[in-house]
Amino acid sequence: MTTSAQRPNIVILYADDLGFGDIGCYGATAIATPRLDQLAAQGLRFTNGYATAATCTPSRYSLLTGSYPWRNERARILSGDAPLIIRPGLTTLPSMLKQAGYATGVVGKWHLGLGRGDLDWNGEILATPLDVGFDESFIMAATNDRVPCVYIDGRRVAHLDPADPIEVTYDPKRPFPGLPTGRDNPELLRMKHSHGHDMSIVNGVGRIGYMRGGAAALWNDETMAETFLERAVSFVSRHRDHPFFLYYALHQPHVPRIPGPRFAGATGLGPRGDVIAEMDWCAGQLLDALDHHGLSENTIVIFSSDNGPVLDDGYQDDAVERCGAHRPAGPLRGGKYSLYDGGTRVPLLLRWPGVVAPGESAALVSHVDFLASFAALTGVALEGAGGPDSANVLPALLGHSRQGRSEIATEGTWGRMALRQGDWVFIRPHEGPPVNKSVNIETGNSPEPQLYDLAADIGQMRNQAADYPEQVLALSARLEEILRSAQTRA
Repeated sequence: MTTSAQRPNIVILYADDLGFGDIGCYGATAIATPRLDQLAAQGLRFTNGYATAATCTPSRYSLLTGSYPWRNERARILSGDAPLIIRPGLTTLPSMLKQAGYATGVVGKWHLGLGRGDLDWNGEILATPLDVGFDESFIMAATNDRVPCVYIDGRRVAHLDPADPIEVTYDPKRPFPGLPTGRDNPELLRMKHSHGHDMSIVNGVGRIGYMRGGAAALWNDETMAETFLERAVSFVSRHRDHPFFLYYALHQPHVPRIPGPRFAGATGLGPRGDVIAEMDWCAGQLLDALDHHGLSENTIVIFSSDNGPVLDDGYQDDAVERCGAHRPAGPLRGGKYSLYDGGTRVPLLLRWPGVVAPGESAALVSHVDFLASFAALTGVALEGAGGPDSANVLPALLGHSRQGRSEIATEGTWGRMALRQGDWVFIRPHEGPPVNKSVNIETGNSPEPQLYDLAADIGQMRNQAADYPEQVLALSARLEEILRSAQTRA
């Protein structure tokens, strides 16, 4: 146990599919994000902050476990009925902070699985966030485009009527007879799909997967932001007298993008822009709650995103048509699903008034490092295999050092890997199409090795592999060494 002076509250605000160029403090001008810009002005803005993967489940797995996602073969984009992929008993960020005396809570998107297989949504759910270190949990089961479209409060579906039980299947050959689907009943849709998202219809929107029952428990997309915000603010209020850790996993700007009434039409970029404005407001309301309770001075607030941006991710919401000059990934190449930096290099802000001086940091840091860094802050020793890839970069996170980690391995999709070491990025050869045509994003796939110097070429437009063959060999060998290793944490 450490003293209260060494145990600041910790709040992680984690956006969903938000790009490096999507908010004002990273150069966006088409979407106003005043509260996040204010947060940046009051703290550190990192220019080399990375998720470990270009998709959501793997990167969230790394944030909570301090492990590269490829160490767990189940850390891939999950269906809404997938079992929990974090093994109970594994050292996690919340379990470590509980050991340090923190109250721990998660609110919002989970997408790391629930239950142990053959999940019954109508009773007590075993294997939840409560079993991997969280004291409190109010989440959606997976994502807002996947069934079941219900909130999970602790171990039970919220507001479920026992007389109307929930049934869920992801078997494409077994839709529930008689229930309309987006594929067969497009006239029932208020937001049409562009690819996928044509199974069960909930709230006039086609989803991935089939569900029936649970009418009283179904969420309302328009009030989702405020529902999660209320629970996050409540957690802060109830735990204001003791150290707490809140993982507030925002659902914006993931599809389907359905803002609440106050933000519908708030920007000129359509629903995607509107939900980013809504996300900014949610962050501001949480910051206001910290101020209200006199907690801001003793609270570390982190804002980041799970992966890079995507415009058309399955719905016809005019995200492409209305994007205009806005560049969601900023100067970076690629986006969600991509091996290029646009897939994993994300906004990262950290504020701790009186400790962290406002400014900008080019230190190389990653979400996977939060476990070891906050263990060092709170005086908890990581033992054995805990946080196998989490580096203690606390001095860099607090702005006391310009040096972060020396390298980071990142994942596109399905085990396709890249390695950044210093300013060099190496992408090993991968088969497959160079462009994911469904979302119109470059994958990074190439039959040839790729080597980029980010110091001179942040947009990764000049492949220098042929010019520096010795660098290619060294980085290729190092990446293979990492992939064969049991851990990279010293």
